[in-house]
Amino acid sequence: MKTEHLLKVEDHDFTMRPAFGGPAIPVGVDVQVESLDSISEVDMDFTMTLYLRHYWKDERLSFISSTNKSMTFDGRLVKKIWVPDVFFVHSKRSFIHDTTTDNIMLRVFPDGHVLYSLRVTVTAACNMDFSRFPLDSQTCSLELESYAYTDEDLMLYWKSGDESLSTDDRISLSQFLIQKFHTTSRLAFYSSTGWYNRLFINFTLRRHIFFFLLQTYFPATLMVMLSWVSFWIDWRAVPARVSLGITTVLTMSTIITGVNASMPRVSYIKAVDIYLWVSFVFVFLSVLEYAAVNYLSTVQDRRERKLREKVQSQSLPCTCGISQTRTMIMLDGTYSEADMNSLACFTEESLVPEEEQGDASQKAERMVVHLSVSSESTQTTTKKKKSLRTLNIIQNTHAIDKYSRMIFPGSYIFFNLIYWSVYC
Repeated sequence: MKTEHLLKVEDHDFTMRPAFGGPAIPVGVDVQVESLDSISEVDMDFTMTLYLRHYWKDERLSFISSTNKSMTFDGRLVKKIWVPDVFFVHSKRSFIHDTTTDNIMLRVFPDGHVLYSLRVTVTAACNMDFSRFPLDSQTCSLELESYAYTDEDLMLYWKSGDESLSTDDRISLSQFLIQKFHTTSRLAFYSSTGWYNRLFINFTLRRHIFFFLLQTYFPATLMVMLSWVSFWIDWRAVPARVSLGITTVLTMSTIITGVNASMPRVSYIKAVDIYLWVSFVFVFLSVLEYAAVNYLSTVQDRRERKLREKVQSQSLPCTCGISQTRTMIMLDGTYSEADMNSLACFTEESLVPEEEQGDASQKAERMVVHLSVSSESTQTTTKKKKSLRTLNIIQNTHAIDKYSRMIFPGSYIFFNLIYWSVYC
């Protein structure tokens, strides 16, 4: 006997749903997730392959069977009978596998119960929130709904509740850890057509952080630490400190550009943006620190040069009777400012008369000391010492680098403690 005769396909109009004009026909659904193929942050979607099964009863397909066994058919019979018009809401792309034939199965029982199964791959939208990226968790949903039949004609429901959804234990993703799958359902309203039953397949994903630690956080941290090396390099080594600062700044810019290239252009700040931009600021400030050191050192050298010229102009007329070699030793700039300050205690009154000196060399030595400080009174020297103590941090380039060695690492460690305590 032909299948059409056995199932009485030609005797009924299968363009209408079962029990047309009566109550809504219940259609149970269960899903087996075969694979979760990909999650795209740029497109904000996911791709899933699943087995979608429908259960309903159509008395028009009932048949007499002495063994009470069901009959199984392929997709060719599906085109001749009524099947639920379930579609995927917010789907971008989907297809039924057709290798080697259409992956469709239809099983009909003698009492008219029908099992309709198909293997589908669907790409659906997922609204993701990247405010905590890459320390984030994402919840996506695959939504099923009847396209034509409202809740008055078709009642779509999960056949076995939470057990209607099963997953393969081998499902895994490179960047995410699948925390859980669960099912929900609710009514969806459309102003022009009415209320529809909608089923949800919800799954929660937590991103693996180790990849981003290796590719983003560790390189950024190392660049910040590398910028601190310039604090231990002498300020006169201009090429070394400038090249080091520029290199770290450009490297941080490259890291930031690489991270943003693989992300959608969202209008809010992500967690990784905070870390990278704060690291960039630390690197940039280390460059500015050297600019300040170089500028203040230049100003200090200019002041010392003017002071030496002033001392030279005031001391030259008084060098009568003193060896020229000894005078040039005092004026050639070999004495540091600290040495000049240490000589401030020698004033005109502290010099003893020439006849009380027994040695001519001691006389010449004291005269040189007197000439080097005679232009400055004791009161002026004292005020100068006080001003140097007050502006020690600004004028002493070594002190700026010394404090930077403590302030920069301490501030960055404090930032990391706050960052990881907030986002972890």
